[in-house]
Amino acid sequence: MITGAAAVMVVPFGAFATGSDQSMKQLGVGPAVAILIDATIVRAVLLPATMKLLGERNWWLPQRLNWLPKFEHEPEVAPPGRTIPHIRSRGAAQHARPFCVGGAVRTPRRR
Repeated sequence: MITGAAAVMVVPFGAFATGSDQSMKQLGVGPAVAILIDATIVRAVLLPATMKLLGERNWWLPQRLNWLPKFEHEPEVAPPGRTIPHIRSRGAAQHARPFCVGGAVRTPRRR
């Protein structure tokens, strides 16, 4: 998805680079190269690597952002004849304010 969005933006800028006017070439090459670097190096390599290294710390919400609205999903409904395992709270984390990131409610850990 990221590569497709980058391609959609690079193609028009690349068209500017094929013109005869020097300023239009510069206007086309600069953003096209910047978008390619952003899409390949930053979003496809650095972002996933950083998220892997940080682990649960990716989802930590600073205290100064407690004013943000609290989003929660409806409870999960078990199919007939099955039960849903309950999540146990982890000490001080049970008092932490959960927040929603990427469609899942998470509770930040305190260290």
